[in-house]
Amino acid sequence: MTRGVALFLTVVTGFSGLVYEVTWQKGLAILLGSHSEATAAVLAIFLGGLSLGYSVFGRICHRHVSAAAAAGRPTRLLLLYGVVEAGIGVWAIAFPTLFDGVRALSVAVPLPSDTIAFAVDVVWTALLIGPPTVLMGGTIPILTQALSRDLDDATRLHAWVYGFNTAGAFIGAFVAGFFLVPALGIPGTLRTMGLVNLVVGAAFVLLHRREEAGATTPDAPGDARIEGFGSYAAVALLLGFAMMAIQTVLIRIGGLAFGASHFTFAIVVACYVLCIALGSLAVSTMRRIPRWFVVGCPLLLGVLLTLLYPAVQYAPYGAHLVRVLFTNISQAFYPYYLFASFCILVILAVPLGLSGASVPLLFHDLRRQMGELGSLAGRLYAWNTVGNLLGALLGGYFLLHWLDLHHVYRLGVAAVLLAAGLLLVRVAGVTRPIAGLVVVAAWLGLFVLPRWEPEQLSSGHFRRRQAHPASFQGPDALLRAGYVREILFDDDDPVQTVAVKDHIAAGGKVSRAIFNNGKPDGSLVPDYPTMALAGLVSCLHVVPCERSFVIGFGTGVTAGELGSLDEMESVEVVEISQGVIDAAPFFETGNRNVLGNRKIEIARTDAYRALLRSEERFSVIVSEPSNPWVTGVEMLYSKEFLTAARDRLVPGGVFAQWTHTYEMDAPTLELVLRTYASVFEQVGVWFLFGPDMLLLGFPDAGEMPDFATLEARANQRDFRAGLRRAGVDSWHELIGHELL
Repeated sequence: MTRGVALFLTVVTGFSGLVYEVTWQKGLAILLGSHSEATAAVLAIFLGGLSLGYSVFGRICHRHVSAAAAAGRPTRLLLLYGVVEAGIGVWAIAFPTLFDGVRALSVAVPLPSDTIAFAVDVVWTALLIGPPTVLMGGTIPILTQALSRDLDDATRLHAWVYGFNTAGAFIGAFVAGFFLVPALGIPGTLRTMGLVNLVVGAAFVLLHRREEAGATTPDAPGDARIEGFGSYAAVALLLGFAMMAIQTVLIRIGGLAFGASHFTFAIVVACYVLCIALGSLAVSTMRRIPRWFVVGCPLLLGVLLTLLYPAVQYAPYGAHLVRVLFTNISQAFYPYYLFASFCILVILAVPLGLSGASVPLLFHDLRRQMGELGSLAGRLYAWNTVGNLLGALLGGYFLLHWLDLHHVYRLGVAAVLLAAGLLLVRVAGVTRPIAGLVVVAAWLGLFVLPRWEPEQLSSGHFRRRQAHPASFQGPDALLRAGYVREILFDDDDPVQTVAVKDHIAAGGKVSRAIFNNGKPDGSLVPDYPTMALAGLVSCLHVVPCERSFVIGFGTGVTAGELGSLDEMESVEVVEISQGVIDAAPFFETGNRNVLGNRKIEIARTDAYRALLRSEERFSVIVSEPSNPWVTGVEMLYSKEFLTAARDRLVPGGVFAQWTHTYEMDAPTLELVLRTYASVFEQVGVWFLFGPDMLLLGFPDAGEMPDFATLEARANQRDFRAGLRRAGVDSWHELIGHELL
């Protein structure tokens, strides 16, 4: 009974651990920003803490068993684990208060540069989430040691602990993304999970008391050194690197296929960890594990991932087929995502299941004596998580500065094949030259594979909500049926996949657009009026309009129109994606030669951090984010961001934000407007073109210009020329765009 209850509780701890990861990633964007460096830093600290925790608690288990054997008493590992879980709970409950203090201190302390400031904030982040993640690393080593009955039972028990804990993480990914964070907010979610951990801690204390009377004294553990452990550690590291790098690729592919929302992130991560859990649990059902299977598992994993490679580029087409099966009503929302998750599971279950089985199989092959089970599990998973850390940093960030997604995927497969080669030598007894030839031959086969077609990946089929006559004729037919004429540029940067395409706009005109993660975020023909008026209308309201700050480069039209005004002295543009900046030359014909304008300066950074750290004051701040459902963009609609923007305006300045009415329900639009009105004393809403709107925030109503001043400024030569380029020919036509 004790083992059954304990294993159920590991599901709960896995659930809370994944909820913490998702919630911290969102919450810490307020401190670090939403740029790729911030995301990589949070993930690195989380994984680094887990790795350290596995190692530390592995050693604690060894010492604990040694001390119990020397004293002639049973171990108290369940009691120790109860204290660990309670510690996580206390920290989670205190986290919102700790975070508020750190955030206030971060802003209050002046630092000489943003680079130093970011480094300091990363240190603060490590202090905030490092301790609880180290404690989370106690699960596998402590419970593997505490619950195993003998060596024959140890593999099954260890696979159960790992599998049940990971299955809990699967549930946590779904519940956090779809329910908890939207319903409770970040502080509420953390405090709720903190209470869950406190209950789990108390339950393990009770389990300890129940088992204490009948427990036996353990045998003293021997020498912790295992011959050949270095090879197994290298295999665990390589597999950890490979599967985390491939996970980051699949998350990005999921965004290109289903749209880069946090719902997509939730289902891809959830399916990924569920497959790993199923693989581990499959090991627990094996009564006898042949030694060749330890080698065969990563070999087969490498083969299946290679076979999957050509099909990955067609994920957007497959997602389109799933999408058109569901009507465009709110009641179809959850069935659609459930069916999408089922499809992902069908595709990934076997290869990722083999990944989940690999490390428990390594543990099985290494186990030697009862007293070292916790120490062995801790050391093995520490190396595996170091691999995860390297996979997240290299595959999810550094390598994408130079490589594309298909390169990272192939590097992940190459790491799996290298791990298999090491096991051929260590376990199967194959000579090193032969194993080396096998691995090199496999690598050569990998790197002659064709690149993924950017036309397929950036097709944006997820925006087609109705079946097209070409939908069921294959991916190439559906691609030809689109309005894209030519793809001119594509790049996978650490933030997103960027493409520039020429397409046929309304009226048969050829237009050029920028696509981010498959979604068009600005076009030189249909979107020009919206992008131009965002800058011109905001500057009309500020006398004089001398300094501007633009959030999001896009096509550069807004920055170009602001830079063309006579009274404008400087335009500072911040863009989070290097790919968007690299694509800028393709839009020179439509953005007033923004790259050649000396008034305009473009910086790749996070807008929130840039505003928070800036000592400048601006006449206008124009924010043109992507849609609020895009992961990371929601920060630009938050009260914290709007407050930071308001505080960087000159007296009489205005904050302008593009928003829209498509792909958004009424309650969400109401939330956007309500948040805006809570920060600014006066709010103006202007209709631009189509479903686009411009929100104007005035910190001080007394500084707003009168009607006559607005008309006089609109008739100035520079404003009049810009308005005509935007399709507005008179003052009366312009003022007709004001809604309230």
